[in-house]
Formats: sequence, C-alpha cells, structure tokens
Amino acid sequence: MEYTVQKLGKLAGVSTRTLRYYDEIGILKPARINSSGYRIYGQREVDRLQQILFYRELGVSLDNIKEIVTSPSFDGASALKEHREKLLGKRTQLDLLIANVDKTIGRIEGRISMTDKEKFEGFKQKMIDDNETKYGKEIREKYGDDVVNKSNEKVKNMTQEEHEEITRLAEQVIKTLAEAFKNGDPASPLAHKAADLHKKWLTYYWTEYSKEAHAGLAQMYVDDERFKAYYDKEQPGTAEFLRDAILIYTGMTK
Repeated sequence: MEYTVQKLGKLAGVSTRTLRYYDEIGILKPARINSSGYRIYGQREVDRLQQILFYRELGVSLDNIKEIVTSPSFDGASALKEHREKLLGKRTQLDLLIANVDKTIGRIEGRISMTDKEKFEGFKQKMIDDNETKYGKEIREKYGDDVVNKSNEKVKNMTQEEHEEITRLAEQVIKTLAEAFKNGDPASPLAHKAADLHKKWLTYYWTEYSKEAHAGLAQMYVDDERFKAYYDKEQPGTAEFLRDAILIYTGMTK
C-alpha cells in the first residue's frame, strides 16, 4: 500500500505541513517522488511515522527522535516494547490522577474522607514519570536501578510539607547561584552557600548522600545538554560555575 502526503496525513491524523517538515529535517523521507512530483510513502515509511508519533506522545524532541530512528542499531520491535512500558507507566499515572479526582469529589460531597497524602499521590507520580522520561536512562546508567528506585519511592512517600520545602529549596538554589555567579568565584562564601543548599535539596530525593555522588551529579549538569540548558537559561556558564562550586564544596577538586 502506498500513500500520498494527503492520504498519509489523513491516515495518521497529522497535517501535510508536518509531513513535509519531517521530510525537510530528514526524519521521514518519502519512499519516492512520482512522475508528477508527489511524495509517495510505503509501508516502511508508515511504520517509521508510527514510531515518530509514539515518541512525540512521550514528549521526546524531534532532534532526539531523529537520532534514535535513524541510528543503524535502531530495533523497531525493541522500541515498541519500550513504548509499551512507558505508555503503561503513563496509564498508571493517569489512573492515579483519576482516582485522586474521584476521591476529592467524594470528600467535597461528604461521602468519604481523604488523607493529605492521598491528595497528592497522583501529582507525585507524575513528577516521577516526567523525570524518568527526561533523564531516567542517563541517571539509571550512572547510579543504577536500585538507587533510582529508592529515590522514586522516597518521593512517593513525601509529605506535603516536605514537597513545599524542596520547592522552596530549589528556588533558593537558583537565586543564590545567580548571585554567586556575578562575582565569578566558585570558592566564595555565596557559592559555598549555593552548593550547601543544593545538597539539602538533594537529600530529599536521595536515600544516602555522598560527596562523590554529589560531585558526579554536578559534572552531569555540564556534560548533559538538557541539564546544562536548564542552569544556563538565564546566564550561560552557570552550569559550569555550579559544578565548580560543588567540587570545591565536596573537596573533590583535582
């Protein structure tokens, strides 16, 4: 079965403009161009588009999708199994949110009682799932499944007070880091304070703290473009500055 741009777009529920853009960036090329100049897509391209849409649904960027699906080692069957696991995870999180809404309605109507912990279960699961989608692979490779699973379990058991505290600490880290960055000295008292706040923030997620792990995470902030972009969004060079401040704070400088 072959499809023109219009027919494939209608089949997949995407615009022809999107398909043309995918062609332009090299993520989904047509099988051929016919004598009338129309893009023609075959079964291989249909399967590729399905994979692309799966990844898009999971929030993966087009640049990363292109890297994945154009890799010589790309395995369609393995990718589908991975998609399935992630979709099951999303379904679990949605089920929790729906159950949370149902319980809240029941509480408001006076039919049931609801603990403070129950009020936030779905949101905490979403935070875990989002983090797994964005950084799970890298973090698991660096620290191992056991460490990450224990951290996720700790997040699930957080009280609302603890959640509010880590939110406050995260804001303090960014604010103090920005102020310390202005003087350019990662060994300054203000930089030391930023590193210490970062440690306190981490301990809400980690079951065990070590200077080596803290320093390793700081290096990941520089090596991984996603972490780097987060810290550098206001001022380029901030990720490296935080890395240096943490290395000095932990005594892990070379």
